[in-house]
Amino acid sequence: MTQLLHSSHLHTCSCSFRNQNREKQTSMAQLHPISTFTLLFLTTLLSSFVISHSQPLLSPAEQASVYRVLDSLNPHVPWRTLFPDDLCSYGPHGVVCDFFANDTDPSVVTVHVSELSFGYVSDYTPNPPCSSTATLSPLLFTSFPYLRKLFFYRCFNETTVVSVPDIPASFGSGLEELVFIDNPSLVSPLSGILRNFTSLRRAVLTGNGFYGNVPDSVAEMVHLEELTLSGNQLGGEIPVSFEKLKKLKVLDLGGNSFAGKVPDSVGSLSELLKLDLSSNGFSGKIPESLKNLRRLELLDLSYNRFNNSGVPLFLSEMTQLRTVSLSGNLLGGQIPEIWSKLGGILGIGLSGMGLVGKIPASMGVYLRNVRYLGLDNNKLEGTVPQEFGLLESVNEINLENNSLSGRVSFSSAKFGHKMKLYGNPQLCVDDKGLRFAKGLGFEELKVCSKQQKPNSAHFTMDSSSSSAVQVVVPSMVMVCGFLGMIVLMLN
Repeated sequence: MTQLLHSSHLHTCSCSFRNQNREKQTSMAQLHPISTFTLLFLTTLLSSFVISHSQPLLSPAEQASVYRVLDSLNPHVPWRTLFPDDLCSYGPHGVVCDFFANDTDPSVVTVHVSELSFGYVSDYTPNPPCSSTATLSPLLFTSFPYLRKLFFYRCFNETTVVSVPDIPASFGSGLEELVFIDNPSLVSPLSGILRNFTSLRRAVLTGNGFYGNVPDSVAEMVHLEELTLSGNQLGGEIPVSFEKLKKLKVLDLGGNSFAGKVPDSVGSLSELLKLDLSSNGFSGKIPESLKNLRRLELLDLSYNRFNNSGVPLFLSEMTQLRTVSLSGNLLGGQIPEIWSKLGGILGIGLSGMGLVGKIPASMGVYLRNVRYLGLDNNKLEGTVPQEFGLLESVNEINLENNSLSGRVSFSSAKFGHKMKLYGNPQLCVDDKGLRFAKGLGFEELKVCSKQQKPNSAHFTMDSSSSSAVQVVVPSMVMVCGFLGMIVLMLN
């Protein structure tokens, strides 16, 4: 049995050759408009002159397995021709190795593949590209016993991969990262890929075709810091046993078909920074235990079936929140006065929730850092709070499709384009110029009639209005005297 060797000079030696290799690829690409394959081939030839055979090499069996895996993902690339030498020193981007020392004899050092990343991401992360006929090779789970990271990005988009190869129990004892992003043709039960990997820290399986329930074995991955399963076809309920995942910082189950109640045990995940349960079928009441997530920065419960419980008052205790969205849940009730300790919030989504009553002026007073405020498609009434004019950092305030009324007297045209007011027929705008200014969000509002006097708190009397009062007063005295004379004559 061997262990990962942390000797810096060995690791740096391998990385330096790899960095030289990449720098040559970049400089050559800038000078000559030739194909990527030609560049890779020339780079390999140049690198062969500086191979240091004093380092241990990848075993022939493991090297052959890497070639076969590459062929299964893209058979159109001549991998053996492009990379004929040791793949740990001069392999493609995405194939990473480390040195391991034997447990019983530290002087015995071997090299093994520790990371495999596939799917071209960008020029800065040029992993081996996958073809339209890519398949998932069983060798991935049998030939790399020291693998710590397995990464696939947009590799399975056309040809359906109906199942994941059988994963032996011996695989994954050292696996720390398992990442599958945007592979919709990879169709398999989640239990087929997410096994009892006891060392796993990150499981990011988003935008794939995984279905079924979350396996109970996930709760045994006590080192998990991120569990992202968004955009699949998963269902069932959140296992109560999730409470064992005490190191979890990210829990993202958005965009699936989960249902039932959110268990109170989620509130015991005290290290959580992000909780995203959006676009599922969760129902019942939002558990009050979430108030224990004092480090939480993002809470997204939007577009579920939570109902009839109002906006949770415990949000006022979650002072680290930066984004909160409850949109699309018919919680009903009024917007509560809970904002005094939530000044760090950047985004609030309370759209389509059946909210009634007035918009609290305190939202404009305390939410001074907010960038987005969504209150549209509710049943809110009353005026638009003047205090919203204090929100200097805001990019959008959406108040569309409510029952708001009265004057919109924000005098700054600069603020106008940030406010959406369509669907409030009882609102009117003071400034006729604003009414016809395109792109300011006031196009559908009528101009307030003269009979609608402005709020006295915003009315300022100038010298001309003062003199008018002085003219009126003596005129009224003369009228009264004239009426008195007529009365005397009649008597």
